[in-house]
Amino acid sequence: MESSGIAVMEANPVPTPAPPPTTNAWAARADPGTSPWKTCQAPAPCSLADVMSEELAKELQEEDKTTLEKLTTGSAPDFLTASADDLDVSDDLLLAQMLQREFDLEHDQMLRMEERKVNGDSRVTISFENFRTVHPAEAEDSSGSDEDLDALEYAWDHDKTTAVPKRGYTGRGPNMVTKHDPKICGQKNSARMMQFPPDFHSGDSVGMVLPNHVYNVLKVHSYKEDHRSHRVHDKKEISTAEQAIDPKTRLLLYKLVNAEVLECINGSISTGKEACVFHAFGGKMGDLLVPNECAIKVFKTTLNEFRTRDRYIKEDFRFKDRFSKLNPRKIIKLWAEKEMHNLNRMRRAGIPCPEVVLLRKHILVMSFIGQDQKPAKKLKDIKLSAEQWQQAYAQCLDLMCRMYRDCHLIHADLSEYNILWHNGQIWFIDVSQSVEPQHPHALEFLYRDCRNVCQFFSSKGVPNVLQPHELFNKVSDLDIQAGEDKDCLAQIQTYEKKEEYLSQDMARENFAFDFFFERSKLQQELKKAKEEAESDEDTCET
Repeated sequence: MESSGIAVMEANPVPTPAPPPTTNAWAARADPGTSPWKTCQAPAPCSLADVMSEELAKELQEEDKTTLEKLTTGSAPDFLTASADDLDVSDDLLLAQMLQREFDLEHDQMLRMEERKVNGDSRVTISFENFRTVHPAEAEDSSGSDEDLDALEYAWDHDKTTAVPKRGYTGRGPNMVTKHDPKICGQKNSARMMQFPPDFHSGDSVGMVLPNHVYNVLKVHSYKEDHRSHRVHDKKEISTAEQAIDPKTRLLLYKLVNAEVLECINGSISTGKEACVFHAFGGKMGDLLVPNECAIKVFKTTLNEFRTRDRYIKEDFRFKDRFSKLNPRKIIKLWAEKEMHNLNRMRRAGIPCPEVVLLRKHILVMSFIGQDQKPAKKLKDIKLSAEQWQQAYAQCLDLMCRMYRDCHLIHADLSEYNILWHNGQIWFIDVSQSVEPQHPHALEFLYRDCRNVCQFFSSKGVPNVLQPHELFNKVSDLDIQAGEDKDCLAQIQTYEKKEEYLSQDMARENFAFDFFFERSKLQQELKKAKEEAESDEDTCET
């Protein structure tokens, strides 16, 4: 102003920022047709006021509503009716809808199956309708889909039989049909055949009319077959027979391999009435050396093939208190333990036999007699010259005498089946039934061994073979007279009985007389003392 004398300068106008665009900030997002997993450009920054505006919220609601209308009205690709060639599988939204539809169908089908399983034939049923997730495009056809699935599920089933009410009949007069009608009963019986065990081969019974007596026979037969199969299966699971190994034995063998006692187990070498023998490569066992090749003897856990085991082990004083005829597995364990002790005793005496490595219940690991997985042949299978047969006979006699005198053992099953020929030498095997001379039947077993040895070597043409009673006298230092087998066995049995009485410090001829004389004398003394006591009581009363 001029009047005030002060010059007033007009201020330069401050530049104001450009107004924000009228479009909302979410308009910058990617195209709906592009992939949501594709890297998109970051949206332009916007102010908090734009985000909180009501106009933006309305626009977003309108977009969601438009998308939902497209899905329900069919403006979107109709993947339910269109063919696979017409669909644009590059659209991620379409792929998501197709996958969701398959998942929903599978979920609903599982619910229907669970609902039928829970309800069964009950009159009061439950429904899982509230838990179903039917796709929106199938909302109108959902009821039809259930019927189709039901038809597919029960397509294999039989024709439905005629329903008879609880009163037991339907219709009147000549059209009356009772629950005992042959056709209705036959259809029900054919439908019940599907309840037989799966292993029972009943065949296709669709449309078949099965009488009651035929159905009853088939039902009883199916139950018998089911029980028999279970019984055979259980027997196989808990027993070792032929070349089969039960699970418990297999587990013991696995433990030996895992403990590196055995490197691996090969095939079967031989099978006998009491055990199966397998070949294996040895490993290591602490500080002890395991042979490079081993023989695993697995004793059979069933007594079907060798029922006379108790004859050899029951009277053996080493196992007499531990013998039990009620548990076969315990008997087999004692049988394996007995062979281990007998082999160790023979080994200490220098008799050629397998060397024991270890014992695990009814599994005995021994050294392998043979080479390169080929076992030594038995005498019954080998071919030798005349000189070798004489050498084998001489060795057999010497080993029998040493076994009786040094080891105090009798083989009890010596024959060409239990004698091996390896490296020009006789080897004794299978000594689980061997007994000591104090056994009540030891001499009978020895005579049987002598008879087997003499008969075999005589058949091979060995000269100067001793008679069974001569060989028996040579081994046992006894003197039985020559005769037939029955006479020799009678002499041996008489001697055994005499030795049994002598071992009890009494003679056989005086045993019965002394026993009954002492018993009668005692009875007379008791009777006399009783009469004297009664007479004393009568005297006191008078």
